[in-house]
Amino acid sequence: MKRATPQEVQIELPRLNLQTMQVTVIGDSSLICHKWSHKAKQEMLDKQMKKAKQGRAAKDPEQDYIDSLYPHPEGGYGFPAVAFKVAAVDACSHIANMTKVEARGAFHINCELVKIQGRPNPREDMVKIAMGTADLRYRGEFKEWKASFQLRYNANVINPEQILNLFNTAGFAIGVGEWRPQKDGSFGMFHVATKGE
Repeated sequence: MKRATPQEVQIELPRLNLQTMQVTVIGDSSLICHKWSHKAKQEMLDKQMKKAKQGRAAKDPEQDYIDSLYPHPEGGYGFPAVAFKVAAVDACSHIANMTKVEARGAFHINCELVKIQGRPNPREDMVKIAMGTADLRYRGEFKEWKASFQLRYNANVINPEQILNLFNTAGFAIGVGEWRPQKDGSFGMFHVATKGE
């Protein structure tokens, strides 16, 4: 019995229509930063590795404030780009005709840290921790802030108007940073900059 010879199949892939655009957002409420400090990460790792626990070091408000900020490689400070992407994707719950799955794959922000334009100030907050105990937290806060970032998008799936609408909705309904609207707060709110802003 003769074996069938394999047929060559030609596959044509539809071309991705990749474009880039610049997005600028302006803060409508304070942005509160809370980067994990090296000390906090080390304590977590030590606990997971069952290392002997040492006594708690004295609280250093100034160092806690500095550790809460994200230094930007170009100088100044930044904020994780993924926070802005997640906010825009989560905004799909508040608009029609776009699912989170579609938005997640439709665009990407081209950096790890978005540069924040503004000056941080130290902030003291009372927070509840385990077993209802209260503690003080010292974090960086940008009262007035602005950020610009470049993103890459697939124009076959999403257009610039839809992207800007996602970010505008995200700024109002989701926010970024600590105590944002998504977490029952009102900090980290923003809007997409219009001409002249």
